[in-house]
Amino acid sequence: MSKKGDAISETRLGNDIPLTAAQRRELSVLAARPEEDVDTSDIPELTEEFWRGARAGRFYRPVKQQLTLRLDADVVDWFRRHAKDGKGYQTDINRVLRAYVEAKDRKAG
Repeated sequence: MSKKGDAISETRLGNDIPLTAAQRRELSVLAARPEEDVDTSDIPELTEEFWRGARAGRFYRPVKQQLTLRLDADVVDWFRRHAKDGKGYQTDINRVLRAYVEAKDRKAG
């Protein structure tokens, strides 16, 4: 069972509506069941074929924050020139910044 304070134990998955006491009890009972007691015979095995076309993060859309940011003119110019039809350069800048942050997190962690 997840710890008190976790999203799954305190709210219904996908929204902020709190779980009822009955729902929390049911989750506790289910979490206490041994794995071998769970019947998965009606669930098909996932094969390599199933995952072949999968793409990670396809539907993930992080919350964006609008801000004013001063960047060197030559940096902005480079991104604009390398963007398809001059569009999407801000998204490209965001991708570069995200990759930098993730690399720093991996290095620190």
